[in-house]
Amino acid sequence: MPARRKKAKPRDTAADSEPGLLAKAVLSVMGKVPRSKVRPSQTPLDDARKKASTTAAKAALAAGALALPPGVLGWLTILPEMMGVWRMQRQMVADIAAMYGKQETLTPEQVVYCLFQHTAALGVRDLVVRVGQRTVVRRASPLLIRTLSRRIGGKLAQRTLGRGAARWLPIVGAVGVGAYVYHDTAQVAATAMDLFEGVIEVEAEVVDDEA
Repeated sequence: MPARRKKAKPRDTAADSEPGLLAKAVLSVMGKVPRSKVRPSQTPLDDARKKASTTAAKAALAAGALALPPGVLGWLTILPEMMGVWRMQRQMVADIAAMYGKQETLTPEQVVYCLFQHTAALGVRDLVVRVGQRTVVRRASPLLIRTLSRRIGGKLAQRTLGRGAARWLPIVGAVGVGAYVYHDTAQVAATAMDLFEGVIEVEAEVVDDEA
């Protein structure tokens, strides 16, 4: 009697899906807090606004350049573009924290909150909580960090269709991508300024996955 062939297991393509790829990309920027060479400022709000404007311009230029290749080649630049912008924004957040004299208490959770609060608010809701005049920052376990990266990746995947469509209109699309990134970076800066202007309390206890 011939041996029965084992039924092949369906291939798990979740990790290869767009949300999965974005989740991995988000995870790569979640664990690090860049060091800043900026010193505390006597006028942190003004200096932070200048930093925001400079970073937004640089990020818009870089993203617009990556969006120039047309068609399929343009699609391949979406993830590198987003990761490059996130790195610039991450450094900007660290610099703004330093301007407010809060570099030493800056945590990965605060950085992630600033980067994604305006685009994936539900994804970062477990990290920062407003309690009266204070902002409580919760420390996330590795398990919760992975969960949050999947949430954020899922939300961001819904927004990448427009960026991909822009690749079919090389010049006009690049201008549109640059404008979007400029606004996005300004939003990150606004979140950072709002956060660092207040009183921040970082919890010592690590929060595990509650999903």
